[in-house]
Amino acid sequence: MSWIPNIFRRGKLYDDLAEEIRLHIEERAEQLMGEGMSRREAEQEARRAFGNRTVLEERSREVWQWPTLESIWDDARFALRQLRRSSGFTIVAVLTLALGIGANAVVFSLLNALVLRPINVPGGQNLYQIERGKGHSPGMSYLDYLDLRDRNRGFEGLAASQVDKAGLDVNGITSSVWLYEASGNYFDVLGIQPYLGRFFHGSDEHGPNNAPYIVLSYGYWQSHFQSDPGVVNRVVQLNKFDYTILGVAPPTFRGTELFLAPDLWAPMVNEQQIEGSSGLNNRGNRGKWVVGRLRAGVTPAQATADLNSIGASLAKAYPKDDDDMSFVLARPGLMGDMLGGPVHAFVAGLMLLAGLILLAACANLGSLFSARAADRSREVALRLALGSSRGRILRQLLTEAVLVSLAGGAVGLAGGVALLHWLSAWQPIPNIPINVPVDPDVRTYTVALLLALASGLLFGMVPVRQVLKADPYQEIKAGATGLAGTRRITLRDLLLAGQIAVCAVLVTSSLVSVRGMVRSLHSNFGFVPQNAMQVNTDLEMGGYKGEQVRMMQRRMLDEVGKIPGVTAAGYANRIPLNIGWNDSVIFADSTTDYKPSNATADAMEYHVSPGYFQAAATTVREGRTFTWNDGKDAPRVAVVNQEFARKVFGSVAKAMGAYFKVWGGKRIQVVGVVEDGKYVTLSENPKPAMFLSALQSPSSDTWLVVRSNRSPQELGAALQHTMHGLDAGLPFTINTWSKQLDTALFAARAASMTLGVLGGLGAMLAVTGIFGMAAYSVSKRLRELGIRIALGAQRRQVLRAALGRVFRLLAAGSAVGLLLGIAATKLLSFIVYQATPRDPLVLAGVVLAMLLLGLLATWIPAQRALSIDPAILLREK
Repeated sequence: MSWIPNIFRRGKLYDDLAEEIRLHIEERAEQLMGEGMSRREAEQEARRAFGNRTVLEERSREVWQWPTLESIWDDARFALRQLRRSSGFTIVAVLTLALGIGANAVVFSLLNALVLRPINVPGGQNLYQIERGKGHSPGMSYLDYLDLRDRNRGFEGLAASQVDKAGLDVNGITSSVWLYEASGNYFDVLGIQPYLGRFFHGSDEHGPNNAPYIVLSYGYWQSHFQSDPGVVNRVVQLNKFDYTILGVAPPTFRGTELFLAPDLWAPMVNEQQIEGSSGLNNRGNRGKWVVGRLRAGVTPAQATADLNSIGASLAKAYPKDDDDMSFVLARPGLMGDMLGGPVHAFVAGLMLLAGLILLAACANLGSLFSARAADRSREVALRLALGSSRGRILRQLLTEAVLVSLAGGAVGLAGGVALLHWLSAWQPIPNIPINVPVDPDVRTYTVALLLALASGLLFGMVPVRQVLKADPYQEIKAGATGLAGTRRITLRDLLLAGQIAVCAVLVTSSLVSVRGMVRSLHSNFGFVPQNAMQVNTDLEMGGYKGEQVRMMQRRMLDEVGKIPGVTAAGYANRIPLNIGWNDSVIFADSTTDYKPSNATADAMEYHVSPGYFQAAATTVREGRTFTWNDGKDAPRVAVVNQEFARKVFGSVAKAMGAYFKVWGGKRIQVVGVVEDGKYVTLSENPKPAMFLSALQSPSSDTWLVVRSNRSPQELGAALQHTMHGLDAGLPFTINTWSKQLDTALFAARAASMTLGVLGGLGAMLAVTGIFGMAAYSVSKRLRELGIRIALGAQRRQVLRAALGRVFRLLAAGSAVGLLLGIAATKLLSFIVYQATPRDPLVLAGVVLAMLLLGLLATWIPAQRALSIDPAILLREK
């Protein structure tokens, strides 16, 4: 530590050292003059005998220097001067690395937001979602929730919630809102404190429909109440029922699901008022999501075992509903494992591809720095000849690399942060408050810094072998001609081939995704979205109850049918490929014990009106569809899809006229069979589906489907006028069915867009890498190429000599990358419909894309090689 005092007086030490060396040389010169030499000869001999004065001064100073900051600062200043002298090289290097680090910063922020970071509540790492059964279903009945809440010993508390839509009337203006129906202890279990007012609690619940309170989200309070602090205790109407605003949630709280930003929270015991019907007392109604805070000292395995013991008890007590009941724990935020599994797999795939982008960038820069070191071989040789150590030269090269990487990291991070802020505000699905907060935090900045430093060291180490093996005498003697036409595989060759392989992987993945996306848009959904529009509303929001709902729905159909150009109209309680679905267990007609284990199928359930199948353009395979005679007093009938007929009855022919039972033993007769379709996701396997008569099973949720030969603009205006004429205070939304499919296509489109961007980044890096290699090859072999042209070589022979090696590397790297891309894109099948890498168009597209990239990157070097004038070149050389 003796160097520490020298930090504050190094200027004087340096001056004293220089003076001491000068005196030593003068003293020796005087001695030589006394021996008979002239002054000039004596001074030259004294300096020669002393050695390299500059090197000795540097070594002496290193003894006194602070061995980190001061020496690094000197290297950094020299590196900056060198980089400024090569501004073109520096700009290309910085932008290349910015692409790699920016992509990794964005993808890591997604990983951080969706996987690593717990939901934003106190002690979020101790929160778990309880899933039911071997299928890891997140849904649970309210009665089962109460049993688990009261009997478990592994959790401090369990809270239940579900997402729904309602109509909020403020000052006579009704608007649609998305809300959480939450158990009374919801905020207590999560440990949230209100921003304004208070939350509702278990003590506020006094039976069904006896907790008329709501809590506003911070965003809704700002946008619809202009941040008015006097909103507390104000009375508004929710579905025409009076509710009191108790308070406002804190700004950072969005509930327990990461994707949804609700407008408000309401007590779950008011389900009847909010939804129009209540399933709170039905153990078969499993739509509640349950989260719990693990008790201190209890492990997840212990808590799961405790829950399973309760599940076994419930299975014995309620065999018809809770047969074979078991539980598992999952992280909340992504509907447990339902979305968590696919999202984790996709983000992991993105991290892999982003890592490949960074590796490609490092390979590119490694090749550039290697070429730069070769171009500076004479400079390195002179420095070695003048006494500089190889270690000092390597440290200087590494300093340049790290400075480039830090600059690239800063530029890439700035671009990534801007993109992340945009993504956090992006609402991809209209009329639904879905977005993902992926704003960067300290982890993102730390990862970006570490990646920048690691990248700089990685590509900065590429020229190490050149420096260690450099022979100053041979380099100075050979000059700048270098070695031309070498046949051996160099490190630059391997880096370029690896970079091309990475690019081929990214291009393959992006083309597979885009091809699957195109297929999904032209696949068979079980309905035809073209030329159809939808009107979505919940009649509960307008105060309609009981028979009023059925009457209003009939009026809507009658009035819409009068619009010129409308060819068919019908309604359903929900539509396929939309958020929210309902399924029911199906039993054979002979079944008498209605335990879930005795079910023959689990079918998607829809309630539709007469005219729905015509409006949806769903093909009827056998039998008939519903008529207005299939009312509440008529025998219960159903239309099923082909998969239902095959699974439950064995064939379509056997299904016609046959009976099946649903939970509770209700018999239903099959009167028609329609084509199969897609109901939850585009990538799902065929699912059984049944359509019940909406006249026999009414619902206030109404999706009106209207088919017309008019343009969407004309029909939309007519529908809006008609709906306002029916009830001016009823909130509704109008969309084309194709637009409504954005919900189902969101994951596939996001995957295609993301992979397309990554493929574009890979292509840019490949172009710069191939161009750099080709340009360097031509520049180092100008003399050889000039001689070839002078000896009569044809243009094709010149191009083969100049760029043949580059194209061989392009072919090899592309082949390897295509094979790796085919393996990597198997992950896309979980998200992108019919994503297959074995599509001939995909394979041909990858080959064509890589060929075009190669031609684009080598165009300028090829033109330079062909424009060589042997006479001028040989005269200059």
